[in-house]
Amino acid sequence: MSTWGGPVDVTLTNGRVVTPDRVLENGWVSISDGRIVAVGQGAAPDGPTTDVGGGTIVPGFVDIHCHGGGGDAFTSSDPVKIRKAASAHRRHGTTTLLASLVSRPVPELADQVSALAELVQEGVVAGIHLEGPFLSAARCGAHDPAILCPPEQTAVTKLLDAGKGTVRMVTIAPELEGAVQAVRQLVDTGVIAAIGHTDATEAQVRPAVDAGATVATHLFNGMRPLHHREPGPIGALLDDERVTVELICDLVHLHPTAVRLAAHHAGLKRTVLITDAIAAAGVGDGVYDVGGLEVRVVDGVPTLAGGAALAGSTLTMDMAFRNAVNSCGLSLVEAVHATSTRGAELLGLDAGKLQPGCAADIVVLDAELKPRDVLVRGEWVKD
Repeated sequence: MSTWGGPVDVTLTNGRVVTPDRVLENGWVSISDGRIVAVGQGAAPDGPTTDVGGGTIVPGFVDIHCHGGGGDAFTSSDPVKIRKAASAHRRHGTTTLLASLVSRPVPELADQVSALAELVQEGVVAGIHLEGPFLSAARCGAHDPAILCPPEQTAVTKLLDAGKGTVRMVTIAPELEGAVQAVRQLVDTGVIAAIGHTDATEAQVRPAVDAGATVATHLFNGMRPLHHREPGPIGALLDDERVTVELICDLVHLHPTAVRLAAHHAGLKRTVLITDAIAAAGVGDGVYDVGGLEVRVVDGVPTLAGGAALAGSTLTMDMAFRNAVNSCGLSLVEAVHATSTRGAELLGLDAGKLQPGCAADIVVLDAELKPRDVLVRGEWVKD
């Protein structure tokens, strides 16, 4: 999938335009030189127009936690396969994503980071997320427990140096030795410190947040469960106004009520939907490799071979959007914030909103909220 025809100067008309605070019926969005220049309702300004036939116009989706798609994973050293994985999600409306890597030995992971860094610089992906190896063996999920290790300063530095500024987020279990110092190290270098795959108590989580951790990696999943006498990481992270919570909205990892409760408690400024997708996204059932572990996908649900542990998802962001609206009770405005706006804000991008000055990353959804057309920086995306 690629863009074609160059940036368009056009006004998309006759749509439901979801702005940051309301839905404009019979709305329009004007685009010029890859950016949004005006948004309105009713009569469109003079100039070329494209009638979207009553479709819902939303910002391009931003996925800050994605391992692959289209049959390929971001762990590949082949740039063709990495582009294929990114394209598989782009056709589902994801115009920005972080390439997430699972736990591997630090030298091997550094090589993967180095290979991905070149594609970040090309704009294929927006950055790299390291989900491991600094995780708890007790809550390792689909990470090889034999590979996990504490976030020792030299190891963290090696991985960041390999990325040459392209590593944007690192997930750490805060109970590990050196975790709080590692959080400070990440924050001092401009990297988002996330908390996840953790068996920590609430008391162990708080110092990491105080040190600068600002994201909860797939809240609820890969964490000590919430208990009324020991809130653990779920209670600590969900209740802290400094922390944005990731939610895997595939209706498998989380019940719709759990999504709704978390999203409404965290609010627009702290909720971000993610896919946590593996290579199977957009492909189907089969056997896949995730970080050296065999994963079987049956009826769209990936689990570790020989067990019931979930191993990522086959979710795409458009499906997460539909699930949020149709099953979890989020409004269109809330769903846009969770699938576009908050992720873009975390990454410091001029995207994720339909307002003047933002990048013209746009998705036109049909009546079933499925992507019909996608624009990246004002260019139409074509298969």
